[in-house]
Amino acid sequence: MNLILISALFGFAASAFAPAYSEQSNRPQAAYEKNARIIALDSDVKEDSFRYNYETENGIKGEEQGQEADGIQAQGGFQYTGDDGQIYSVSYAAGVDGFQPQGAHLPTAPPTPEAILKALEQNARDEAAGIIDDGQYNPGKYGDAAAAGFGQQQQYNARAQASAGFRQPYKF
Repeated sequence: MNLILISALFGFAASAFAPAYSEQSNRPQAAYEKNARIIALDSDVKEDSFRYNYETENGIKGEEQGQEADGIQAQGGFQYTGDDGQIYSVSYAAGVDGFQPQGAHLPTAPPTPEAILKALEQNARDEAAGIIDDGQYNPGKYGDAAAAGFGQQQQYNARAQASAGFRQPYKF
């Protein structure tokens, strides 16, 4: 855990000396980000938990706390000023359910179409009534004529494949 935190802090420090991308110099916030100093940093790393928070002079803030429980469970957030001058905030939880960010500016999934909602309701009613469709083709479901035709087609396919040099006939 200490190694991860130290590596992250070393990476942040090393990135300050990395050459800026050419498109960054045209960004409105680039002048503030280039030489921003850390004005607050607090961290506490223990064997089974951690917490940290930081703030830079250009308004970037972040915090996270976590503990070892069924992997690492963490929650935190950060904020920054965008190129449009708006302050963007993200809060998140991370753990067995994955990374789950929340923020007013983050995209959200579109609503579920009405037809899908109706189909899901019908599936639930069918299942409650004991009607289960596992997606497998069932010739008996369509009457004897369809079942007989299906069997004949199956035999024809097996003969055609055997005469074509296949080692094993395709099984339905």
